[in-house]
Order: sequence, then structure tokens, then C-alpha cells
Amino acid sequence: MKIAVINKGKIVIKETPDIELNGRQGAIVKVLGCGLCGSDIVKFVHKISKDGTVLGHEIVARIVEINSKTNFKIGDEIVTSHHIPCGECVYCKNGNVSMCEHFKSTNIVPGGFSEYVYLSEEHLKNVAHVKPENLTDIEASFYEPLGCCVRAIKRANLRGNATVLVVGLGSIGLMMAQALKAFGMDVMGCDLIPDRVNRLRNLGIAACNVKEMDPNFKADGVFMTSGADKAINTALKYVRNGGKILVFSSTPNNWGYANNEIYYRELTVLGSYSPAPVDLEDSLNLLRSHQVKVAGLSTVYPLEDIQKAFDDTMNNRIMKAYIKIKE
Repeated sequence: MKIAVINKGKIVIKETPDIELNGRQGAIVKVLGCGLCGSDIVKFVHKISKDGTVLGHEIVARIVEINSKTNFKIGDEIVTSHHIPCGECVYCKNGNVSMCEHFKSTNIVPGGFSEYVYLSEEHLKNVAHVKPENLTDIEASFYEPLGCCVRAIKRANLRGNATVLVVGLGSIGLMMAQALKAFGMDVMGCDLIPDRVNRLRNLGIAACNVKEMDPNFKADGVFMTSGADKAINTALKYVRNGGKILVFSSTPNNWGYANNEIYYRELTVLGSYSPAPVDLEDSLNLLRSHQVKVAGLSTVYPLEDIQKAFDDTMNNRIMKAYIKIKE
């Protein structure tokens, strides 16, 4: 089978023996497609992942072999996430599931940018679902990233009808804004790129260029989905005193939020990373009901052009890449 691996600063295609269950519980799935996540870019650019690593986790797949006590069967088209919390550790019991050691240790094998993947029984029981018939494969591939947004909204714990500003309208920002609206928030989005501002407006949510923001605007909560260092100042400028800033992105210079701003203004700054199984279920429901619309966000690349997908993403030529695996 073909896999895309990191090799000396590039993503290259290699042939490797097909995966087999060999008596294990779980399933072998044929990957139909896999979204390219911002975390894949970070791992690649900053050399966090070693040579030989197969990245990718936002998969849509078809079961081709199975040995499971679940109700899944051969031929089912499914979505799945890659990490599973244990539910018993101090992190899980305090709502920090993505800090759970078991969560970090579980993954799909070898990775989403592969023709075939092994899913454990634990994946099938906790984070896999049959793909809704009214979603395309590309739309369904947003199941895991939207789950991340859902968890962020829950962690922010804002009151109903709170005024919320989403800073940065890439694919995550556009999903976050729609999910916030679905959760009953009064949402505004901002970005420096006119096309992204218009995309959110076309979804029926208020948006403007950052440079044209009303200086008197104040939000109960600011969701930081921009990876720009300067966006931190934007968040601090438009959050009301006593408000919350939800950090949902890394920044190049790893700057922090001003201590005295947090202290004197009684601000809450918190982060959110990956979803729990219940957040993923909510995500699938938002996609199925089209309360969050993701059609048109992705540019499709064949597996053989995965390096171009990485390059185009890193150079902001596209909103989001989807790697389609040949049947």
C-alpha cells in the first residue's frame, strides 16, 4: 500500500506491505480521504515528527476487514478520531481529556495519509461513527476538527446569547463562528483577508476587516483562531473587562498575554486543544443538520500531490487541503 511519510524535510510517497488484522480486534479501513490539519503543518515545519512518520488524522474511510464486538460491518463508510481518553485519570476527571496520557498514546496506524489504516477496537467503540448519508466525504472529514471547536466552546462556558468575537477566519474560525451561533451566541468574526470576511457574511454571520472594527466594540468572549502574534493585541483590545479569551491556536513567537491586563481587568485566558468523544458526537450532529456548513472550504489533492498540498497550505494559497485517496 502507499503511504506519505516525512523524509528529510519533504513529504514523499512510499510503498509498504498492506496492513492486516492478524487476529487483532478492530478494523482495517480503506482511507477515502483525509483533511490536512494545522497540527500536521506544525509537526512538519518544526520537525516535531521524525522521518518516517505518516501524518494525518481527519479521515473518512470504508471498512474492508473487521473483528469487533461493535455493530460496524464490512462496507460501512465511517468517520473517526485518532485519540481516546481513558476517562479515569486526574486529567479526564477534571475535564482536561487532551492532557490524558492514554489520549496522547492512542492513534490510528500508520496515519491518515495512507491507503489503509488500522483502527483498534477502542477506536470503534468510542470515536468512530457511520458517515451520515447527507454528507459528502469532504464534508464528513471535518468531523474531528469541528469536534475540537465544540470542546472549546464548552470550555469557555459562556452564558447564552453572549457576545463573541472570533479572531481569524480560516477553516477553523469559520467553523467556530457557526458552532458558536448554533450554541446560541451572538457572533462577530474578523480577519484581514476580504475573502474570508465575505465567506462568514455569506453564512449569515456578522464579520468585518480587523482594521475596520468599531473601537467601542466589546465581547464577552474572544475566540483566538488566528495564528498571528499580533492577534493577541486584537483579543485584548476587544474583550470586555471581566471577559474571557479562549486560545485555540499557536503563534510563531509564543508571546503571552500581558499579566497586568489579566490582573486589573479580571480577564480569564484559557486554552482548549482536542475533543472528548461526546464533543465528537455533537460535531457530527452539527454537520449532519448543516448548522455548520463546510462545503467549499477544501481544495482536493491526490495523494501523489501531497507535498503541493502542504506547500499551498503553508503559503496561504488555499483555505484547507483534502487529500483524496484513489479507490
